[in-house]
Amino acid sequence: MGKDVIVACDFSDARQTFEFLDKFGASRPFVKIGMELFYAEGPEIVRKIKERGHRIFLDLKLHDIPNTVKKAMAVLSRLDVDMTNLHAGGGVEMMRYALEGLTRPDGTRPILIAVTMLTSISETAMQNELGIMGRLPDTVMRYATNARLAGLDGVVCSPLEAQIVHEQCGSGFLTVTPGVRFAGGDAGDQKRVMTPAEAKKIGSDYIVVGRPITAAPDPEEAYLRCVRDFIS
Repeated sequence: MGKDVIVACDFSDARQTFEFLDKFGASRPFVKIGMELFYAEGPEIVRKIKERGHRIFLDLKLHDIPNTVKKAMAVLSRLDVDMTNLHAGGGVEMMRYALEGLTRPDGTRPILIAVTMLTSISETAMQNELGIMGRLPDTVMRYATNARLAGLDGVVCSPLEAQIVHEQCGSGFLTVTPGVRFAGGDAGDQKRVMTPAEAKKIGSDYIVVGRPITAAPDPEEAYLRCVRDFIS
């Protein structure tokens, strides 16, 4: 699998989403559908975007008891998305059950990745609010190691942790990294950020980019700039 830029379609309804996607000419970017849009529009929004020729990362971050997650993943696998995720904090058994549920009778399945630590969480917040002692990169690595043990394809992590995940889990273990901004851009609610070029240098496999593209005067130009900086 090669590197790619995933555009976060963090919109509240289908109208806004398609108005945004209509701004792209020949480009058909890999898009992320998150909780807000999926809960507002349901599975039909996935089908409609898929019909337009986009690959889809369904970002619902499942986290529940193993059997519930397995059954939910079996439903999501029928939507023909290309990637989906869950929280590594649910444990190895939950991740293994999720993989079983996501795998179709013919053996095919979407890419399954685990969220390690949200990029909005700083090390101080992790320690003081979540009660997880130690260094944040160590916690990310513990979650990543568990995800690999469960048979998942990779993890969601900050660009700052992508290199060490590859060092510990192998170059083929995918790193999907939000928290990417253009140089000089607003970091928003992200605490651990990098530019597309920096993410490329440290080995991110996929970068997830939201407002720098969705709020740009020319979204397609901003997307192509990301592609140039990250892939070219």
